[in-house]
Amino acid sequence: MRLTAMYVGAVLGPGVLVLPALANAAAGPASVLAWAALLALSVPIAVSFARLGVRHRGGVAGFVEIAYGRPAARAVQWWFYLVGVPFGVLGGALVGGQYIAYALGGGDPALIGVVLLAGAFAANYAGVRVSAGAQVLLVGLLATVLAVAIAYSIPQVRAEDFEPFAPHGWLAIGHAAVVLFFAFSGWEAASALADEFGDVRRATRRTLVVVAVLYLGLAVTTAGTTSEVPLADLLERAFGPSARLVTAVAATLLTFGAINTYLAGGARLGGRHGLTGLLVLCALLTAVALRLHVELDAVMRVASTALAAVTAAGLAAAVKLLRSRTAAFALGCTALVLAFSGVLLAVPLVVGVAAVVSARVGSAAPAGRSSS
Repeated sequence: MRLTAMYVGAVLGPGVLVLPALANAAAGPASVLAWAALLALSVPIAVSFARLGVRHRGGVAGFVEIAYGRPAARAVQWWFYLVGVPFGVLGGALVGGQYIAYALGGGDPALIGVVLLAGAFAANYAGVRVSAGAQVLLVGLLATVLAVAIAYSIPQVRAEDFEPFAPHGWLAIGHAAVVLFFAFSGWEAASALADEFGDVRRATRRTLVVVAVLYLGLAVTTAGTTSEVPLADLLERAFGPSARLVTAVAATLLTFGAINTYLAGGARLGGRHGLTGLLVLCALLTAVALRLHVELDAVMRVASTALAAVTAAGLAAAVKLLRSRTAAFALGCTALVLAFSGVLLAVPLVVGVAAVVSARVGSAAPAGRSSS
């Protein structure tokens, strides 16, 4: 059960606190189809990464290096370190800021988010880490809050909540899927757990069931919502205004825990100066985003696009290493999601090219010096 909890923790995160609203803004109630499609896609993705984790080591970057070499693995690392982690950290902080501001009845969500970021930065720089046990506890808290909110809200769902069903057209479902992919990333990270634990396939099956129940329930109960704090609305509908405090505390703990874990994990990819460089990068990104008034939707879409690129790279490795049709199907579907990213696809493309060039130049330099 511990392994299942850690798998759930790798997939389920604070993004679900706000993603229903962003998906509804993109596609209306039809976003429920995006939820369902991504849940279906999660099965071949999860199976592929579980099989990779059993046979190989090193996580998704390790899989890609075995299959396609060091330059390709460098691209995956850069997508995590330079894009996925900084934008994910900023997005998580803004989500926490929105919920805390709502619970307090006022305040600037961006400012509150900056305070959360500062606390996480200080904790990481001081060497304070969220333990695996604490992270599992936080994820259990999130799952419980979601389950309670869904259970009390399902009976109140009405057919009129889904009208009009697709106000922005059917293609908008693809745009909703892009931002929702943030909630479905994590299978590639979970595959690294196979280094330490057995029976990965059973944990994968259990996690798929938990995620499917929670995500589909959340999609149905929040259909058509325009609220920036959909989970808070669900709990308040069930328990009244007193639920605000519970939601705020849960959002604070989850956000802080997720940011701390993002930073700690991302820092390992940056080498000796990984944490310092990552904190500087996150601080600069936050300053620019606040100065330019970048919306949360854009932040989450950039992070989702980078994480989808990481997933696609891992699946491409699975196709080569496992000779798997399942992985090939999942890769094709993930590529379709990436296609709906539009111009944002340029972000992982540019970063990936820079990473490959950097890796090739770095590997060629010693040979050049030795031959002179």
